[in-house]
Formats: sequence, C-alpha cells, structure tokens
Amino acid sequence: MEEKLTFKKIWGHFKVVTRHRFKVFCLCCRVGIPWRGLVHDLSKFQPVEFLETARYFEEGKYSPIRKCKQEKGYSLAWIHHINHNKHHYEYWYDYDARIPSPIMPFPYFLEMLCDTFAAGMTYQGKDWTKEYQLSYWTRVKQKAKMHPVMEKLLEKVYTEVSIEGLLPVLNKKRLKKLYMEYTKEESK
Repeated sequence: MEEKLTFKKIWGHFKVVTRHRFKVFCLCCRVGIPWRGLVHDLSKFQPVEFLETARYFEEGKYSPIRKCKQEKGYSLAWIHHINHNKHHYEYWYDYDARIPSPIMPFPYFLEMLCDTFAAGMTYQGKDWTKEYQLSYWTRVKQKAKMHPVMEKLLEKVYTEVSIEGLLPVLNKKRLKKLYMEYTKEESK
C-alpha cells in the first residue's frame, strides 16, 4: 500500500531537505567549494524526487528513500537522484566499463564528504557525535560499489574525524593532501 501524500509530510520533508542543504552548504564553504554547496541536491526539488520522498517522509529521523525501498522494493527518486548528482559514488558506477567504479574527481569527493556528514547531523540531530559517520560507514561499506581507493580514503577521513573532530579534519588543504596520497598510485 502506497503512503498518502499530505501537506504535513510535504512541509516536514521540505524543512528537512532545506536544513540538510544548509548544513552541506556550510561544510562546503569550509572545504573551499561554496558553489557545490549552493547547488547541492537541487534535484530533490524536482517532482520525481520530491513527491516520492515527501510521500514516505516520517518526521525526519531517516531518509524516506529507505522506507520507499522497503515498501516498493525500489525508489524512482533515488534512481533519479544518483543519476543527477556527481557527489554520489553510485553516479560514477558503470557495469560495462573496464574499471566499473573510477576514482571520483576531488571536488565531488569533497561534496560527498560534506553530504554524508550533513546527512548524519540532520537525521541524528542532537544525538550526532563525531564517531557517528565512521560507525555508519562500518555498517554499510560492504554494500558500496566504490573504487577500493575511494573506500580507504573515505574510511580514513571518517576515522580522523572520529578522533579529532569535524572542524580540524574538514579543510581543503588537509583533504587535498590525503586525496593525492591515496590516489597517486592510480593516476600513474
């Protein structure tokens, strides 16, 4: 049975998406990519994404896409979203390519970091801790179809944040150095 679309769900979902986008924007400014933060997730306002996710909205505790997938077995909003947003590693996946999951370009890697931290902060609210993203990643990484170098790099950043905190780790110079260190072998 498909969920009903109500004004309460529409308004609640709009507020969560807007709060998330604002957090991403702030983090993107911190890592030196304000434009990526400004245009981040604009596809969420297109009808194919917004209407489905608003329909499955539940008080902003987790992504409505998860509930949609549980009920319908798939999500058209998610398929649209990952195909229109380069900050998702799924965007880069190509089943027929010799290297099905390439290394993401640095600006999109930065945006992905900002997105994942902001998502955790948005859905966890006051319960978010600096350890949250590493804990979440540990639970889901076996499903990720991501280049192994990107997996290791992501885990390194999440680990550093869990130890040092978000603000010391999220700076462009430090992240660029890590990115270059982890990807140098692949670029040869």
